[in-house]
Amino acid sequence: MQDKNFDKLAHKFAKNIYGTPKGEIRAAVLWRDLSSALAPFGDKKLRILDAGGGFGFFSQKLARLGHEVVLCDISQEMLIQAQAHIDASTEPLNIELIHAPIQALSVEQNGVFDLILCHAVVEWLSDAQRTMEGLLTMLKPNGLFSLMFYNKEAMRFHALVSGNFDYVAADLKVKKKVRLTPTHPLYIQDVKQWFMDWEMTLLSQSGVRVIHDYLKKSQAADFDYQKLLQMELEYSQREPYISLGRYVHFLGISRGT
Repeated sequence: MQDKNFDKLAHKFAKNIYGTPKGEIRAAVLWRDLSSALAPFGDKKLRILDAGGGFGFFSQKLARLGHEVVLCDISQEMLIQAQAHIDASTEPLNIELIHAPIQALSVEQNGVFDLILCHAVVEWLSDAQRTMEGLLTMLKPNGLFSLMFYNKEAMRFHALVSGNFDYVAADLKVKKKVRLTPTHPLYIQDVKQWFMDWEMTLLSQSGVRVIHDYLKKSQAADFDYQKLLQMELEYSQREPYISLGRYVHFLGISRGT
């Protein structure tokens, strides 16, 4: 089994992620969580790894705050987009680009980090848990780990409310895969167990798109997407809504040694 490379889908993928209302929701929820976790560091300049970060949406936001960022991705096309954004920036951005699978990263080659981001990556990996354990060897004591993953139970619930009962009965397996549908969605409880095994304390848990993906297909012409964004932020950290998020964001801190 091979991990997903988005070279051929780079432009479509980037547009689908942040060029739509669902992308705006994703960005807002994650940035709220990250901003809260970073607040105790004050003005300290951090070393940050964006593992599988694509064209570097969060790499750029964090670099603009003065942090040193390493952006690694398996897709050369994604990194070309990242470099174009960096070159177009009106302020210098301290971002190092590494074209490699994230499994190739190591303490010896890349050093250690105060914060590691891994967003919408694990659901494309054939061995996600082991890959994350490799990343965490590069996390400093009391470092932060931001992991966003595709929620299998929400995938199932969306299929149920859409009436796709045969798909559910087949355990969410289809003969022909949709190219942007993750191949290895995860259960929340499994990922929570990972954090326990890693001896990491969860600082926050958020559902990403807890409302958007369950909206009726047709909305009134004056539908207020800003009100939707407000409601997404309001309910994203409440149950049962967390568990309904198409993605789930866990932000943990390692125990100091």
